[in-house]
Amino acid sequence: MKKLIKAFALTIMACFMVLLVLGFIEYRSVIREMPIQDKVASIMQKDDYVPIDEISDYLKVATISTEDKRFYKHQGVDLIAYGRILYVFITSGQISGGGSTITQQLAKNMYFSFQPSIIRKVAEFFVTKDLERLYDKDMLLELYLNIINYGDNNIGIASASMNYFHVEPADLSFDQATLLAGIPQSPANYQLSNHEDQARLRQQAVLATIEDNGYYDDDELARLLLGVNP
Repeated sequence: MKKLIKAFALTIMACFMVLLVLGFIEYRSVIREMPIQDKVASIMQKDDYVPIDEISDYLKVATISTEDKRFYKHQGVDLIAYGRILYVFITSGQISGGGSTITQQLAKNMYFSFQPSIIRKVAEFFVTKDLERLYDKDMLLELYLNIINYGDNNIGIASASMNYFHVEPADLSFDQATLLAGIPQSPANYQLSNHEDQARLRQQAVLATIEDNGYYDDDELARLLLGVNP
């Protein structure tokens, strides 16, 4: 039994090392093609790029609460989630999603396809660590909100705000912001052109996370949804 356990542990370690090396090779490949600073500069040159201080605080709260409640506290990577993904892959050959931080999602949107790949997840890890080293949290959130998919071909908050509600990102109401914050989880299934009912259901989950994370209580949420400041 001890030999089997040792053999299994060695196999796990060998698989981990192989994945680490392959992921690092992919990371180096994409970084050589376009360094992170150049990639960020290209995003910021978009005509509809919006600085963080011109985006509704309601959207920031809803996004952080929904996507990554520990965003301002962690180092960019949920190591427990990564360990779970690697364990599931090694033991079953399946790639489980979920658990990505805002910085990881930013890294994925900047450089990688959305086709599940354990090597891509490892490469994403290295890009994430670079992003956290090079930029502060507000800048990372700013980039994320300008690159994320809000459905109906709306890439970035400026496009989503104008095309869905005809308002600037700074002027999003609490209702509009919490509705938008739920869309990136599955843009095709929550886009407002043909899935507003599903988006409204998703909005309820967003509101629940906002309350659970202590931003507003139930009464304050109700008043905000009516357009009344608590």
